[in-house]
Amino acid sequence: MKQFLALSFIFSASHFASANDNTHTLQLQDIFNLEYANQIDITDDGKTVYFVRNRMDIKTDRKVGNIWSVDYNTEQLQPLTSGVFMDYSPVLSPDGQRLAFISNRDGSNQIYMKWLKTGAVAKISNLTNAPRSITWSPNSKQLVFSMFVPEISSPPVSLPGKPKGASWADPAKFIDDVYYRADGRGYSQKGFNQLFTLNANGGNAQQLTNDNFDYNGGVSFSKNGELLYFSANRHAENALKPTNSEVYQLNLNTLEIIALTDRNGPDQQPQVSPNGQYLAYTGYDDKRTNYENTQLYIRDLKTGDTQSLTSDFDRSVGQIQWSANSKGLYFSYADEGQTALAYQPRSGKRKVITEQIGSVAFGRPYSGGDFDISENGDIAFTLADTQRPADVATIKRGTVKRLTDLNSDALQTKQLAKVEELWLKSSHDELPIQAWVAYPPGFDKSKKYPLMLEIHGGPVANYGPHFSAEVQLFAAKGNVVLYMNPRGSDSYGKEFAQTIHHNYPSNDYDDLMTGVDALIDKGFIDESKLFVTGGSGGGVLTAWIVGHTDRFAAAVVAKPVINWISFVLTADFYPFFADYWFPGKPWDHIEHYMKRSPISYVGNVKTPTMLLTGEADYRTPISETEQFYQALKLQGVDTAMVRIPNASHGITARPSNLMTKVAYIQWWFDKHSK
Repeated sequence: MKQFLALSFIFSASHFASANDNTHTLQLQDIFNLEYANQIDITDDGKTVYFVRNRMDIKTDRKVGNIWSVDYNTEQLQPLTSGVFMDYSPVLSPDGQRLAFISNRDGSNQIYMKWLKTGAVAKISNLTNAPRSITWSPNSKQLVFSMFVPEISSPPVSLPGKPKGASWADPAKFIDDVYYRADGRGYSQKGFNQLFTLNANGGNAQQLTNDNFDYNGGVSFSKNGELLYFSANRHAENALKPTNSEVYQLNLNTLEIIALTDRNGPDQQPQVSPNGQYLAYTGYDDKRTNYENTQLYIRDLKTGDTQSLTSDFDRSVGQIQWSANSKGLYFSYADEGQTALAYQPRSGKRKVITEQIGSVAFGRPYSGGDFDISENGDIAFTLADTQRPADVATIKRGTVKRLTDLNSDALQTKQLAKVEELWLKSSHDELPIQAWVAYPPGFDKSKKYPLMLEIHGGPVANYGPHFSAEVQLFAAKGNVVLYMNPRGSDSYGKEFAQTIHHNYPSNDYDDLMTGVDALIDKGFIDESKLFVTGGSGGGVLTAWIVGHTDRFAAAVVAKPVINWISFVLTADFYPFFADYWFPGKPWDHIEHYMKRSPISYVGNVKTPTMLLTGEADYRTPISETEQFYQALKLQGVDTAMVRIPNASHGITARPSNLMTKVAYIQWWFDKHSK
């Protein structure tokens, strides 16, 4: 059986990728030709935009990025860095003379400097660990960043009697931290992220904080450069109450730290206004729900008076940035699957600037994006849609101008799936549900097509009208692809997101089935070829679906949670999951946990179901996948398990793993097509 599976996959993958099939539709190997822009930084005069240009390197099988600039008037592109490296986090100095960035070009992540007039580039740091979140001082002479500092410790037990030259087993690993492993990073070393300062001309970094708390960057200077504002969780129970961060002030002369906020909930993104009078930040009152709207706060630094500027706004505030005149702030937010940008004055009515900020996600159609504001109010942002990954665009005097077209060479000859928006009313309670349908190239509504339901993770997240390599690849193989934002998704307000509070999965199942039924009613779906897949939270719902209906011909459950009890007790961020997704600890609420666990309904499953998970996944550990696989085997259900070596929860971080994921899913569905 194993040999049959392997040979079948080799045939299917080569068939999927064959250029002879249809050179005019997207093929697996085409993902190495795609590029996208992110990490936008615009000059004060609005004439030049710096950004990271990302691509997938076919030889190293990894994403690489270099820093480029584009001129507003001429649209001329120019590289600032080049090579098969990750150059990222470009930050312009306040005087506009230099660009600091982080790069791994010497084998480790270090801080580099680009002198914009001369073009000279130099590494200015020699750090023992990777720096994060570079911030310039107001006088352009210093940089502040965060870096992990390991804690020197020794195990409590050492074995006596080992003769010189003897070869004994490796010593035991002693663990006593709350967070001892993290998805994407593996088992943790003892230590904390601390704040450092570094002379902009290079030298030795000086440590600003030195205690047992994590400081993850994102700092802001006072106007005179003597005070530093940052967010951290410095509470005694910070490990077991991970969301309770505050905004702090650090005196750079005395290194004294004082708290400026004091409430139960996250306070983040502190930003001092250009005139130095106000401090803006984001946060919310923690009510231990699965979701709360993040609000925008402003504090008068003289009086301490604080107010929310968005208490009447039923969306979550994302990235924030002050206007140059300190009269208001720009902020991004997700609305109905799309990312928008608004301007919020300190007093008065907010204004929507654009709803076109494009996602920088690559594999699946998640929302997101980036923006920056010049001193004169020009806006640079990522622009993307269902047909193109993110480019660089600007808004000047209300006019949008696309400055780059990074994928014209890769996609101009490709027939891509057209994506259509749908609004549906859930069969459960008539709740409005937004969905999108990707039609295969050459779609003919008089014909019958397989339907693939693809479910997003989170579960509090959202899909939208964004480019998705996976959706396009599935559509290129002749599938109609349906993706939806069922109840519990964000970007529709707090009430919509909280419908799954302590209630997941539940009627989100009905929302998804409503979408499937709506497409069947259109007459072009082959009801014998209904397929379902999803990853993470989407994997949970896929496993839930096959336990509650037999209507699908096959399913692929990717990186799922199958048993909420074992998940909470093995996942990396377990204090949060236990306290926010459930009414209490597992042993106090066993019935509730098991009622929401797909494993409880495995006896109902008849649908051929394949599982696919990274072997180094610590968010939804592969033990969850193994439980369902073995349970399905005991039930006699047609099943298989695909394990991605060395892959974390973000399986598709390596391009070949994205190819593997898509090819295996398509093979499983082809195998079970009637």
